[in-house]
Amino acid sequence: MKTIDVTALGELLIDFTDSGLSPQGNPLMEANPGGAPCNVLAMLAKLGRKTAFIGKVGNDLFGRQLRQAVEAVGIDTRNLLMDDEVHTTLAFVHKKPDGDRDFSFYRDPGADIMLRAEEVDERLIADSRIFHFGSLSLTHPAVREATHRAVALAKEHGCLISFDPNLREPLWRTLDEAREQIAWGFAQCDVLKISDNEIRWFTEKEDFDEGVRALRETFGIPLILLSKGPEGSSAYFGETRVDAAPFLMPNTIETTGAGDTFCACVLNAVLEHALALDKEKLAAMLRFANAAAALVTTRKGALRVMPTREEVEELIDSRQRE
Repeated sequence: MKTIDVTALGELLIDFTDSGLSPQGNPLMEANPGGAPCNVLAMLAKLGRKTAFIGKVGNDLFGRQLRQAVEAVGIDTRNLLMDDEVHTTLAFVHKKPDGDRDFSFYRDPGADIMLRAEEVDERLIADSRIFHFGSLSLTHPAVREATHRAVALAKEHGCLISFDPNLREPLWRTLDEAREQIAWGFAQCDVLKISDNEIRWFTEKEDFDEGVRALRETFGIPLILLSKGPEGSSAYFGETRVDAAPFLMPNTIETTGAGDTFCACVLNAVLEHALALDKEKLAAMLRFANAAAALVTTRKGALRVMPTREEVEELIDSRQRE
């Protein structure tokens, strides 16, 4: 019997987010634990799932802060390594006037890209039901090789493979390289979480149904989840498509971690049902994932502030009573 529900590999970093101005008028930045894979794991842990992380941080102040934060939310860190030579990766998150985000990264080098293939713990992956990764571990040769090995091991040991492209343009030398590596990720996965802007960018199709059809015809992905921000989300499985309305919140602060929270809730449903999903189960999956993602937008940061199952269900019930 496998004892770990989801193991994820990828970036773990510090997200510096706006925290107002100092008395001198200088911008204040809050050092939040960040990185999409661990955000996913944090939400899964909040839902009672056993999770583990594979990655690397610097053996520095921020790296130690990150290890402590990840362990505090219940994520297994046996394969979280500390690099004595390269510092922890940093990201500065800037909110645009339209509410979207812009990122500035201090990562070349950064500890997360220094993970090597031989450092991936095969026993950890073998003991996992789902293996999850994103494209940020495909941007540089060493960590790309580590990701390739981890995916190969996951397939060898019968894991379901989950992929979220999580495109961050500044981290790629060219968008052609990004397209090539993300295509590799598509070709590996059983479950794909993709955003509206990412599917339009990759498929060059404005119509979402056409974009999903193009991905399926090329890569044969069984389950595709499309997040559309304030427009809600859609699930595509077999011949079934299900749409779910968003839970728009009047007290939204920022959208950091919303997509990761959504992805985690999808994986939680997959853990419960495997890929035996009908229209009713898909609808329930999307409804819960949309509500959880909405709650995260009302909180600063992501990893430390994931909602409980009770909070999500309370939001769903309150909207149904309206």
